[in-house]
Amino acid sequence: MGQAEEKPSMEKLVAQAIRLIDLADYQEGSVVSRTIIDKKTGTVTFFAFDEGQGLSEHTAPFDALVYLLDGEAEIVISDKPLRLKQGEMVIMPASQPHALRAISKFKMILTMIRS
Repeated sequence: MGQAEEKPSMEKLVAQAIRLIDLADYQEGSVVSRTIIDKKTGTVTFFAFDEGQGLSEHTAPFDALVYLLDGEAEIVISDKPLRLKQGEMVIMPASQPHALRAISKFKMILTMIRS
């Protein structure tokens, strides 16, 4: 087996071409997150969910876009379940309750615009 590739630090992300899916590895029984951009106007965050892991129901004051990079997830928005697979996205409307659960391991980008 070869050596594991080093994950880029946030400083190394600026003005560099990288693969989003490689920002972090899956961790058994965990949800991993890495902030990519954090500004007053919005955030971009990378997540890696191990199978069966999730985020319990909550609300956010702004619309949020979820884009799946890998795997499969169930996202429930206002009691409506949606099943997303690699390459699919959904917009979670502001102030509506939502929850996420990993059907299989999955990686996603969450983009929230604060306006």
